[in-house]
Amino acid sequence: MPGLTDRMDPKPDHGEASYKGSGKLAGKKAIITGADSGIGRAVALAFAREGADILVSYLDEHVDAAETKRLVESAGRKAVLVPGDIQASAHCRAIVDKAVAEFGVVDILVNNAAHQATFEDIGDISDEEWELTFRTNIHAMFYLVKAAVPHMKPGSAIINTASVNADTPNPTLLAYATTKGAIQNFTAGLAQLLAEKGIRANSVAPGPIWTPLIPSTMPEETVENFGSKVPMKRAGQPAELATAYVMLADPLSSYISGATIAVTGGKPIL
Repeated sequence: MPGLTDRMDPKPDHGEASYKGSGKLAGKKAIITGADSGIGRAVALAFAREGADILVSYLDEHVDAAETKRLVESAGRKAVLVPGDIQASAHCRAIVDKAVAEFGVVDILVNNAAHQATFEDIGDISDEEWELTFRTNIHAMFYLVKAAVPHMKPGSAIINTASVNADTPNPTLLAYATTKGAIQNFTAGLAQLLAEKGIRANSVAPGPIWTPLIPSTMPEETVENFGSKVPMKRAGQPAELATAYVMLADPLSSYISGATIAVTGGKPIL
């Protein structure tokens, strides 16, 4: 855990050859956590091709992060790499401080980084594992939002990565699924709290998406059939989520706040 892109077979599609920007985010400055790989990399690539500069927050996957930096810079945008553990509130504040030092402002905050692990029995979930999952997946969002909001102008956007697990929790991902439910609730409350400041907050709820987190945290038999239970009968690619994040970040989406966009391969979230 949390896995590396180069070890995956097949390699995920982040939109390298397919995503074409049209200036939707021209001049914007974004922080994206977990942007070294998977969904975060796809979002970073899309945002850059739409004209945004990116702060890439990641744990310690330096090779993956360097590739994200290359993709952002190949789009002609600035990429700032900030490694470190977002469990720590001080590091979350340091991420925002670095963005402000480099960019002067925070226009978009994408809280995407997450931890998950599979357990068949509740007795196998240690106290430390439970706390790690909550600190990474939901506590960090609070720390980052709290630090970023003073540097966000009206029209700014916060996008949190939730999950289909918020509505239909996988019992073997008990801690992870519980945090994803909390994220959806956090986002809904945050949208109301920040509305008078002109800052929007929304979430994206992915279904089964082929990222390094999957083969590094799930049993082999689960990985082999990953995505087969949704109506489309396949896992999604990170590139297939990028447009949802772009839409929510786009200033033209000025009346969308408190929403959850489901990207689930046909599995309904009601």
